[in-house]
Amino acid sequence: MRIVYQISLFFYSLFVRISASFNPKAKAWVDGRKDFKWKNMDFSSKSVVWFHCASLGEFDIGLPLMEAWKRENPNDYLVITFFSPSGMQNYNKRKHPADLVEYLALDTPKNAKAFVKRIQPKNVFFVKYEFWAFHLFEAKKNGAKIYSVNTLFRKNQLYFKWYGAFYRRILKTFNHFFVQNENSVRLLENIGINKATVTGDLRFDRVFQNKQKAEPNAILEKWLGQEKALIVGSSWPKDEEILFELINQSLGKKKVVLAPHEINEAHISNIEKGLQVPSVRYSSLLDTNTISDGIQVVILNTIGHLTNAFQYGDVAYIGGGFSGKLHNILEPAVFGLPILIGPKHIKFPEGQLFIDKGFCFEVATGPDLRQKYHEIQQNLPEINERMLRFMENQVGISDFIMKELKQL
Repeated sequence: MRIVYQISLFFYSLFVRISASFNPKAKAWVDGRKDFKWKNMDFSSKSVVWFHCASLGEFDIGLPLMEAWKRENPNDYLVITFFSPSGMQNYNKRKHPADLVEYLALDTPKNAKAFVKRIQPKNVFFVKYEFWAFHLFEAKKNGAKIYSVNTLFRKNQLYFKWYGAFYRRILKTFNHFFVQNENSVRLLENIGINKATVTGDLRFDRVFQNKQKAEPNAILEKWLGQEKALIVGSSWPKDEEILFELINQSLGKKKVVLAPHEINEAHISNIEKGLQVPSVRYSSLLDTNTISDGIQVVILNTIGHLTNAFQYGDVAYIGGGFSGKLHNILEPAVFGLPILIGPKHIKFPEGQLFIDKGFCFEVATGPDLRQKYHEIQQNLPEINERMLRFMENQVGISDFIMKELKQL
Protein backbone atom coordinates (compact mmCIF):
# COMPACT_ATOMS: atom_id res chain seq x y z
CA MET A 1 0.00 0.00 0.00
CA ARG A 2 2.96 2.32 0.48
CA ILE A 3 3.67 2.14 -3.24
CA VAL A 4 0.01 2.77 -4.04
CA TYR A 5 0.08 5.77 -1.69
CA GLN A 6 3.13 7.25 -3.42
CA ILE A 7 1.79 6.58 -6.92
CA SER A 8 -1.54 8.18 -6.00
CA LEU A 9 0.21 11.32 -4.76
CA PHE A 10 2.35 11.46 -7.89
CA PHE A 11 -0.66 11.37 -10.18
CA TYR A 12 -2.56 13.80 -7.98
CA SER A 13 0.33 16.27 -8.23
CA LEU A 14 0.53 15.73 -11.99
CA PHE A 15 -3.19 16.34 -12.39
CA VAL A 16 -3.05 19.56 -10.34
CA ARG A 17 -0.08 20.86 -12.33
CA ILE A 18 -1.87 20.21 -15.60
CA SER A 19 -5.03 21.85 -14.23
CA ALA A 20 -3.08 24.91 -13.11
CA SER A 21 -3.16 26.33 -16.63
CA PHE A 22 -6.94 26.85 -16.42
CA ASN A 23 -7.98 26.36 -12.78
CA PRO A 24 -7.19 29.22 -10.33
CA LYS A 25 -7.25 26.94 -7.27
CA ALA A 26 -4.86 24.49 -8.87
CA LYS A 27 -2.59 27.36 -9.92
CA ALA A 28 -2.53 28.67 -6.34
CA TRP A 29 -1.70 25.15 -5.09
CA VAL A 30 1.26 24.92 -7.47
CA ASP A 31 2.54 28.50 -7.17
CA GLY A 32 2.37 28.42 -3.38
CA ARG A 33 4.83 25.53 -3.29
CA LYS A 34 7.51 27.13 -5.46
CA ASP A 35 9.21 29.08 -2.69
CA PHE A 36 9.12 28.05 0.98
CA LYS A 37 10.21 30.61 3.57
CA TRP A 38 11.27 27.91 6.02
CA LYS A 39 14.09 26.80 3.70
CA ASN A 40 16.01 30.03 4.42
CA MET A 41 15.24 30.32 8.14
CA ASP A 42 17.23 29.30 11.21
CA PHE A 43 15.11 27.44 13.77
CA SER A 44 17.98 26.31 15.99
CA SER A 45 17.09 28.71 18.81
CA LYS A 46 13.32 28.16 18.53
CA SER A 47 11.03 25.70 20.30
CA VAL A 48 8.81 24.84 17.36
CA VAL A 49 5.23 23.61 17.60
CA TRP A 50 3.81 22.52 14.26
CA PHE A 51 0.08 22.49 13.48
CA HIS A 52 -1.10 21.04 10.18
CA CYS A 53 -4.54 21.98 8.84
CA ALA A 54 -5.94 20.67 5.58
CA SER A 55 -7.80 23.89 4.82
CA LEU A 56 -9.37 26.95 6.39
CA GLY A 57 -12.06 24.86 8.08
CA GLU A 58 -9.50 22.84 10.02
CA PHE A 59 -7.62 26.04 10.85
CA ASP A 60 -10.76 27.47 12.42
CA ILE A 61 -11.21 24.24 14.38
CA GLY A 62 -7.65 24.34 15.68
CA LEU A 63 -7.51 28.05 16.50
CA PRO A 64 -8.78 27.78 20.11
CA LEU A 65 -6.12 25.16 20.85
CA MET A 66 -3.39 27.19 19.13
CA GLU A 67 -4.37 30.20 21.23
CA ALA A 68 -4.47 28.13 24.42
CA TRP A 69 -1.02 26.71 23.66
CA LYS A 70 0.43 30.14 22.98
CA ARG A 71 -1.06 31.53 26.19
CA GLU A 72 0.68 28.84 28.25
CA ASN A 73 3.85 28.73 26.13
CA PRO A 74 4.34 32.28 24.85
CA ASN A 75 7.93 31.68 23.75
CA ASP A 76 7.11 28.70 21.53
CA TYR A 77 7.25 29.28 17.79
CA LEU A 78 4.05 28.22 16.03
CA VAL A 79 4.39 26.90 12.48
CA ILE A 80 1.12 26.32 10.63
CA THR A 81 0.94 24.39 7.37
CA PHE A 82 -1.93 24.04 4.90
CA PHE A 83 -2.60 21.64 2.07
CA SER A 84 -5.38 23.67 0.46
CA PRO A 85 -5.27 27.19 -1.01
CA SER A 86 -8.40 28.08 0.99
CA GLY A 87 -6.30 28.07 4.13
CA MET A 88 -3.34 30.02 2.80
CA GLN A 89 -5.51 32.62 1.09
CA ASN A 90 -7.81 33.29 4.06
CA TYR A 91 -6.09 32.49 7.37
CA ASN A 92 -4.93 36.10 7.76
CA LYS A 93 -8.57 37.21 7.93
CA ARG A 94 -8.62 35.67 11.42
CA LYS A 95 -6.80 36.88 14.48
CA HIS A 96 -4.26 34.13 15.12
CA PRO A 97 -1.09 33.32 17.08
CA ALA A 98 0.88 31.78 14.19
CA ASP A 99 4.52 32.80 13.71
CA LEU A 100 4.98 31.18 10.31
CA VAL A 101 2.34 29.96 7.86
CA GLU A 102 3.25 27.89 4.80
CA TYR A 103 1.90 25.36 2.36
CA LEU A 104 2.89 21.78 3.15
CA ALA A 105 5.06 20.32 0.41
CA LEU A 106 3.82 17.21 -1.38
CA ASP A 107 4.20 14.25 0.96
CA THR A 108 7.34 12.54 -0.33
CA PRO A 109 10.18 11.12 1.78
CA LYS A 110 12.57 13.78 0.44
CA ASN A 111 10.24 16.71 1.12
CA ALA A 112 9.33 15.43 4.57
CA LYS A 113 12.94 14.95 5.60
CA ALA A 114 13.94 18.44 4.45
CA PHE A 115 11.03 20.11 6.25
CA VAL A 116 11.36 18.27 9.56
CA LYS A 117 15.15 18.55 9.60
CA ARG A 118 14.89 22.31 9.12
CA ILE A 119 12.12 23.24 11.60
CA GLN A 120 12.87 20.53 14.22
CA PRO A 121 9.37 20.46 15.78
CA LYS A 122 9.07 19.42 19.43
CA ASN A 123 5.29 18.97 19.27
CA VAL A 124 3.13 18.24 16.24
CA PHE A 125 -0.66 18.58 15.96
CA PHE A 126 -2.68 17.33 13.00
CA VAL A 127 -6.19 18.79 13.06
CA LYS A 128 -9.04 16.39 12.31
CA TYR A 129 -8.06 14.49 9.14
CA GLU A 130 -5.41 14.31 6.43
CA PHE A 131 -2.55 12.32 7.92
CA TRP A 132 0.48 12.71 5.66
CA ALA A 133 2.53 9.56 6.08
CA PHE A 134 6.11 10.60 5.36
CA HIS A 135 5.92 13.88 7.25
CA LEU A 136 4.59 11.98 10.26
CA PHE A 137 7.18 9.22 9.96
CA GLU A 138 9.96 11.80 9.77
CA ALA A 139 8.64 13.83 12.73
CA LYS A 140 8.42 10.65 14.80
CA LYS A 141 11.94 9.65 13.82
CA ASN A 142 13.09 13.12 14.84
CA GLY A 143 11.68 12.68 18.36
CA ALA A 144 8.60 14.91 18.11
CA LYS A 145 5.50 14.21 20.15
CA ILE A 146 2.61 13.88 17.73
CA TYR A 147 -1.06 14.45 18.50
CA SER A 148 -4.28 14.27 16.53
CA VAL A 149 -7.04 16.65 17.62
CA ASN A 150 -10.75 16.75 16.80
CA THR A 151 -10.40 13.42 15.03
CA LEU A 152 -13.46 11.54 13.88
CA PHE A 153 -13.11 7.98 12.59
CA ARG A 154 -15.59 5.86 10.63
CA LYS A 155 -15.44 2.10 10.08
CA ASN A 156 -15.32 2.42 6.28
CA GLN A 157 -11.97 4.25 6.36
CA LEU A 158 -8.83 2.55 5.05
CA TYR A 159 -7.27 2.30 8.50
CA PHE A 160 -9.81 -0.34 9.47
CA LYS A 161 -9.74 -2.47 6.32
CA TRP A 162 -7.86 -5.78 6.09
CA TYR A 163 -5.58 -4.23 3.45
CA GLY A 164 -4.91 -1.05 5.45
CA ALA A 165 -1.67 -2.03 7.20
CA PHE A 166 0.28 0.91 5.79
CA TYR A 167 -2.39 3.35 6.94
CA ARG A 168 -2.49 1.76 10.39
CA ARG A 169 1.24 2.35 10.57
CA ILE A 170 0.52 6.06 10.02
CA LEU A 171 -1.88 6.10 12.97
CA LYS A 172 0.68 4.41 15.19
CA THR A 173 3.03 7.40 14.86
CA PHE A 174 0.68 9.43 17.09
CA ASN A 175 1.36 9.74 20.79
CA HIS A 176 -2.30 10.41 21.48
CA PHE A 177 -5.65 11.01 19.78
CA PHE A 178 -8.15 13.56 21.04
CA VAL A 179 -11.30 12.35 19.31
CA GLN A 180 -14.86 13.57 18.98
CA ASN A 181 -16.76 10.47 20.07
CA GLU A 182 -16.66 7.03 21.69
CA ASN A 183 -17.04 5.25 18.36
CA SER A 184 -13.66 6.63 17.27
CA VAL A 185 -12.09 5.23 20.46
CA ARG A 186 -13.57 1.78 19.78
CA LEU A 187 -12.36 1.76 16.18
CA LEU A 188 -8.83 2.58 17.31
CA GLU A 189 -8.95 -0.12 20.00
CA ASN A 190 -9.98 -2.65 17.36
CA ILE A 191 -6.64 -2.10 15.60
CA GLY A 192 -4.57 -2.13 18.79
CA ILE A 193 -4.34 1.59 19.50
CA ASN A 194 -5.24 2.39 23.11
CA LYS A 195 -4.24 6.01 23.40
CA ALA A 196 -7.34 8.09 22.74
CA THR A 197 -9.42 10.52 24.78
CA VAL A 198 -12.93 11.69 23.95
CA THR A 199 -13.00 15.48 24.07
CA GLY A 200 -15.98 16.38 21.90
CA ASP A 201 -15.75 18.85 19.05
CA LEU A 202 -13.31 21.77 19.25
CA ARG A 203 -15.64 23.74 17.02
CA PHE A 204 -17.80 24.39 20.10
CA ASP A 205 -15.00 26.55 21.47
CA ARG A 206 -14.57 28.27 18.14
CA VAL A 207 -18.24 29.18 17.68
CA PHE A 208 -18.36 30.59 21.21
CA GLN A 209 -15.38 32.77 20.39
CA ASN A 210 -17.19 33.94 17.25
CA LYS A 211 -20.33 34.70 19.27
CA GLN A 212 -18.38 36.77 21.78
CA LYS A 213 -16.75 38.71 18.94
CA ALA A 214 -19.92 39.08 16.86
CA GLU A 215 -20.15 42.60 15.51
CA PRO A 216 -23.42 44.43 14.85
CA ASN A 217 -24.58 44.69 11.26
CA ALA A 218 -26.16 48.13 10.80
CA ILE A 219 -27.79 47.17 7.50
CA LEU A 220 -29.56 44.09 8.86
CA GLU A 221 -30.49 45.81 12.11
CA LYS A 222 -32.17 48.70 10.33
CA TRP A 223 -33.99 46.33 7.98
CA LEU A 224 -35.20 43.95 10.69
CA GLY A 225 -35.92 46.36 13.51
CA GLN A 226 -37.23 44.12 16.32
CA GLU A 227 -38.03 41.23 13.95
CA LYS A 228 -36.09 37.99 13.66
CA ALA A 229 -35.26 36.43 10.30
CA LEU A 230 -35.03 32.93 8.90
CA ILE A 231 -31.29 32.54 8.25
CA VAL A 232 -30.30 30.27 5.36
CA GLY A 233 -26.63 29.29 5.54
CA SER A 234 -24.59 27.90 2.65
CA SER A 235 -27.48 26.77 0.43
CA TRP A 236 -26.99 24.59 -2.64
CA PRO A 237 -29.44 24.47 -5.59
CA LYS A 238 -31.19 21.38 -4.16
CA ASP A 239 -31.70 23.21 -0.86
CA GLU A 240 -33.04 26.22 -2.70
CA GLU A 241 -35.63 24.15 -4.56
CA ILE A 242 -37.50 23.37 -1.34
CA LEU A 243 -36.70 26.74 0.23
CA PHE A 244 -38.39 28.58 -2.64
CA GLU A 245 -41.62 26.73 -1.84
CA LEU A 246 -41.42 27.85 1.79
CA ILE A 247 -40.39 31.44 1.12
CA ASN A 248 -42.75 32.05 -1.81
CA GLN A 249 -45.85 30.37 -0.37
CA SER A 250 -45.72 29.88 3.40
CA LEU A 251 -43.80 32.61 5.20
CA GLY A 252 -46.14 35.55 4.79
CA LYS A 253 -44.07 38.68 5.42
CA LYS A 254 -41.34 36.80 7.32
CA LYS A 255 -37.91 38.14 6.39
CA VAL A 256 -35.09 35.89 5.18
CA VAL A 257 -31.31 36.21 5.02
CA LEU A 258 -30.11 33.78 2.35
CA ALA A 259 -26.39 33.01 2.07
CA PRO A 260 -25.68 30.65 -0.87
CA HIS A 261 -22.76 28.22 -0.88
CA GLU A 262 -21.51 29.60 -4.19
CA ILE A 263 -21.72 33.33 -4.86
CA ASN A 264 -20.96 33.35 -8.56
CA GLU A 265 -23.23 35.38 -10.84
CA ALA A 266 -24.99 32.37 -12.34
CA HIS A 267 -26.01 31.00 -8.95
CA ILE A 268 -27.15 34.36 -7.59
CA SER A 269 -29.20 34.99 -10.74
CA ASN A 270 -30.89 31.60 -10.41
CA ILE A 271 -31.82 32.40 -6.82
CA GLU A 272 -33.33 35.71 -7.86
CA LYS A 273 -35.35 33.96 -10.58
CA GLY A 274 -36.62 31.37 -8.11
CA LEU A 275 -37.80 33.94 -5.56
CA GLN A 276 -41.27 35.36 -6.07
CA VAL A 277 -40.93 37.91 -3.26
CA PRO A 278 -38.88 41.15 -3.31
CA SER A 279 -35.15 40.50 -2.78
CA VAL A 280 -31.88 42.41 -2.87
CA ARG A 281 -28.22 41.51 -3.05
CA TYR A 282 -26.26 42.42 0.06
CA SER A 283 -23.37 43.74 -2.05
CA SER A 284 -25.63 46.44 -3.48
CA LEU A 285 -26.37 47.73 0.04
CA LEU A 286 -22.80 48.27 1.20
CA ASP A 287 -22.54 51.78 -0.25
CA THR A 288 -25.96 53.04 0.79
CA ASN A 289 -26.45 51.09 4.06
CA THR A 290 -30.20 51.17 3.45
CA ILE A 291 -32.81 48.69 2.22
CA SER A 292 -35.95 49.71 0.35
CA ASP A 293 -39.31 49.12 2.01
CA GLY A 294 -40.92 45.82 1.12
CA ILE A 295 -37.72 43.80 0.67
CA GLN A 296 -38.31 40.33 2.12
CA VAL A 297 -35.07 38.50 1.24
CA VAL A 298 -31.49 39.72 1.53
CA ILE A 299 -29.14 37.54 -0.51
CA LEU A 300 -25.72 37.45 1.16
CA ASN A 301 -23.59 37.35 -1.98
CA THR A 302 -20.50 38.30 0.00
CA ILE A 303 -17.93 36.40 2.06
CA GLY A 304 -17.59 36.80 5.82
CA HIS A 305 -21.05 38.05 6.82
CA LEU A 306 -22.93 34.82 7.50
CA THR A 307 -21.49 33.98 10.92
CA ASN A 308 -22.52 37.35 12.37
CA ALA A 309 -25.92 37.18 10.66
CA PHE A 310 -27.05 34.27 12.83
CA GLN A 311 -27.51 36.65 15.77
CA TYR A 312 -30.47 38.16 13.89
CA GLY A 313 -32.31 34.88 13.37
CA ASP A 314 -34.86 32.74 15.16
CA VAL A 315 -34.59 29.64 12.91
CA ALA A 316 -31.80 28.47 10.60
CA TYR A 317 -31.79 26.31 7.50
CA ILE A 318 -28.28 24.97 6.88
CA GLY A 319 -27.38 23.78 3.39
CA GLY A 320 -25.35 20.87 2.09
CA GLY A 321 -27.63 18.20 3.52
CA PHE A 322 -28.64 16.96 0.09
CA SER A 323 -25.06 16.60 -1.16
CA GLY A 324 -23.44 15.15 1.97
CA LYS A 325 -21.51 18.41 2.46
CA LEU A 326 -23.38 19.89 5.39
CA HIS A 327 -22.24 23.35 6.46
CA ASN A 328 -21.35 24.01 10.10
CA ILE A 329 -24.54 23.75 12.17
CA LEU A 330 -22.77 24.88 15.35
CA GLU A 331 -22.65 28.47 14.06
CA PRO A 332 -26.43 29.00 14.38
CA ALA A 333 -26.71 26.65 17.38
CA VAL A 334 -24.55 28.88 19.56
CA PHE A 335 -27.22 31.58 19.15
CA GLY A 336 -29.95 29.08 20.10
CA LEU A 337 -31.46 28.79 16.61
CA PRO A 338 -33.35 25.54 15.85
CA ILE A 339 -31.92 24.08 12.66
CA LEU A 340 -33.35 22.49 9.52
CA ILE A 341 -31.11 20.28 7.36
CA GLY A 342 -31.32 17.86 4.44
CA PRO A 343 -31.15 14.06 4.84
CA LYS A 344 -27.49 13.35 4.02
CA HIS A 345 -25.57 14.09 7.21
CA ILE A 346 -24.03 10.74 8.16
CA LYS A 347 -20.51 12.21 8.09
CA PHE A 348 -21.54 14.92 10.53
CA PRO A 349 -22.32 13.34 13.91
CA GLU A 350 -23.33 16.68 15.39
CA GLY A 351 -26.31 16.58 13.02
CA GLN A 352 -27.66 13.34 14.46
CA LEU A 353 -26.77 14.48 18.00
CA PHE A 354 -28.85 17.62 17.56
CA ILE A 355 -31.69 15.67 15.96
CA ASP A 356 -31.73 13.29 18.94
CA LYS A 357 -31.86 16.24 21.32
CA GLY A 358 -34.67 17.93 19.43
CA PHE A 359 -32.60 20.91 18.27
CA CYS A 360 -32.30 19.92 14.61
CA PHE A 361 -34.89 18.69 12.12
CA GLU A 362 -34.29 16.66 8.98
CA VAL A 363 -36.30 17.54 5.87
CA ALA A 364 -36.42 15.97 2.42
CA THR A 365 -39.20 17.78 0.50
CA GLY A 366 -40.89 21.14 0.29
CA PRO A 367 -44.00 20.03 2.24
CA ASP A 368 -41.73 18.40 4.83
CA LEU A 369 -39.84 21.67 5.25
CA ARG A 370 -43.04 23.69 5.65
CA GLN A 371 -44.41 21.32 8.27
CA LYS A 372 -41.19 21.19 10.32
CA TYR A 373 -40.70 24.95 10.11
CA HIS A 374 -44.18 25.68 11.49
CA GLU A 375 -43.75 23.03 14.22
CA ILE A 376 -40.55 24.76 15.30
CA GLN A 377 -42.29 28.13 15.46
CA GLN A 378 -44.89 26.68 17.83
CA ASN A 379 -42.19 25.50 20.25
CA LEU A 380 -39.54 28.13 19.61
CA PRO A 381 -38.92 29.54 23.15
CA GLU A 382 -38.55 26.08 24.69
CA ILE A 383 -36.16 24.82 21.97
CA ASN A 384 -34.16 28.03 22.13
CA GLU A 385 -33.66 27.75 25.90
CA ARG A 386 -32.59 24.09 25.76
CA MET A 387 -30.16 24.75 22.90
CA LEU A 388 -28.45 27.64 24.65
CA ARG A 389 -28.07 25.61 27.85
CA PHE A 390 -26.64 22.63 25.96
CA MET A 391 -24.18 24.75 23.98
CA GLU A 392 -22.93 26.54 27.09
CA ASN A 393 -22.08 23.15 28.63
CA GLN A 394 -19.79 22.27 25.72
CA VAL A 395 -17.31 25.12 26.13
CA GLY A 396 -13.75 24.55 27.34
CA ILE A 397 -12.54 21.70 25.12
CA SER A 398 -9.24 23.40 24.23
CA ASP A 399 -8.46 23.97 27.93
CA PHE A 400 -9.33 20.33 28.66
CA ILE A 401 -6.91 19.16 25.94
CA MET A 402 -4.17 21.36 27.38
CA LYS A 403 -4.66 19.77 30.82
CA GLU A 404 -4.61 16.27 29.32
CA LEU A 405 -1.40 17.02 27.40
CA LYS A 406 0.38 17.83 30.68
CA GLN A 407 -0.41 14.36 31.98
CA LEU A 408 0.83 12.43 28.92
